[in-house]
Amino acid sequence: MHWTLDQLTAFVTSVKCGSFSAAARQMGKAQSRISTAISNLETDLGFELFDRSARLPVLTQDGEDMFIEAQAILEQCERLQARADTVATGQEIALTVAIDEAVPIDVFEDFFQKISVKFPLLKLTIINGSQDDIARWVDEKKADLGFLFRINTLSDSLEYLSLGFFNQALIVSPQHPLAHCKKPTLIQLNQHRQLVIRDRVGHSQEKAISANHWYIDSYYYITALVIRNVGWALIPEHILESVWYKNQAIKLSTYHVPQALKIEIGMVKRRDSGMGTVMEWMVTEIEHTFEKL
Repeated sequence: MHWTLDQLTAFVTSVKCGSFSAAARQMGKAQSRISTAISNLETDLGFELFDRSARLPVLTQDGEDMFIEAQAILEQCERLQARADTVATGQEIALTVAIDEAVPIDVFEDFFQKISVKFPLLKLTIINGSQDDIARWVDEKKADLGFLFRINTLSDSLEYLSLGFFNQALIVSPQHPLAHCKKPTLIQLNQHRQLVIRDRVGHSQEKAISANHWYIDSYYYITALVIRNVGWALIPEHILESVWYKNQAIKLSTYHVPQALKIEIGMVKRRDSGMGTVMEWMVTEIEHTFEKL
């Protein structure tokens, strides 16, 4: 075996970026170094990874197979380095946890209370966001761990652990025209304004059912506006049952709603970051918590 991790990195980055020049810019290297690394990798492997007859290099069939293998090798190397870094540094002194504002509040209040008792010297920072804000903050290393409702594909640099699912409820105010329609059809729903969740910068948003819709970055604010008869919405059921909104909105049947009525909650961390004593305990504890729900 003569190939190197630098060669695999140049290869994988070139595939993801779409060209050798784009990979060079991302890696901060000269294009000639990327081209040479990939050529040397092809020589070491004994076959071509790219068809260079077109304006941009295109993966050969062998190249497509090797891309999958190369990605897996680099991901495992990241995990190995992260594990080594964690062993060298020991228990975390400080952690930042990012949480989707729509997660069940009581569950995470109990979770953080347990952390305060278990690790009294830990410096914990908790930041709240919506939708893909959480994944982006973890990806950008603004947070070490994130808990979010997943609606989009995540970055390759992140590892995701599903924790469970929550049902969504179709709600309107008691004054809404659909309030007495127990099983509204799509035609009926389309006649009224829908309030739809999205992240803060608009990169991620649910698909609207009604042509007349508003995008809002908070399930709680959506629920508050539904109660004020601004529109109808699909929200996680536990928000409707919270002390702030209980018995203030009407829950209708979702029989005619075509989209998924379960929303997945999960946890994300960077693949290249290790887990020390604190984070390992946190992951285990939150898994056990959601298993009991």
